Amino acid sequence: MEYKSTRYVKYLCYYHFVWIPKYRRGILIDEVAEYTKEILKSIAEELGCEIIALEVMPDHIHLFVNCPPRYSPSYLANYFKGKSARLVLKKFPDLRKHTGGKLWTRNYFISTAGNVSSEIIRKYIEEQWGKENEKN
Repeated sequence: MEYKSTRYVKYLCYYHFVWIPKYRRGILIDEVAEYTKEILKSIAEELGCEIIALEVMPDHIHLFVNCPPRYSPSYLANYFKGKSARLVLKKFPDLRKHTGGKLWTRNYFISTAGNVSSEIIRKYIEEQWGKENEKN
């Protein structure tokens, strides 16, 4: 796990997203699955996100990315879902009849990940006053 940098920020913001097609239909197969992967990769590149892992299953998607902190997790989820839906439905209009016109449900799962545990962070913060006193 490697830290990324922008002009003013050093960051490590890992997000694991999972979302499903409307009615959890198993429509993400063959050519549709490959095109969806391509689209998600191009969206990640557009946003400056690094894809760590990506799996397009017949009835759901797993996307694990490291993204700049200027984007909130909800913004990222909605952007990935919204743009991919528009482009996939444009290329495969027949999918509309299987999903009621919309590709994805409104729902999604998100989890954050990093290389330190919350316990380590809590302990580090609690010990800051002790470090400050050592300097004086």
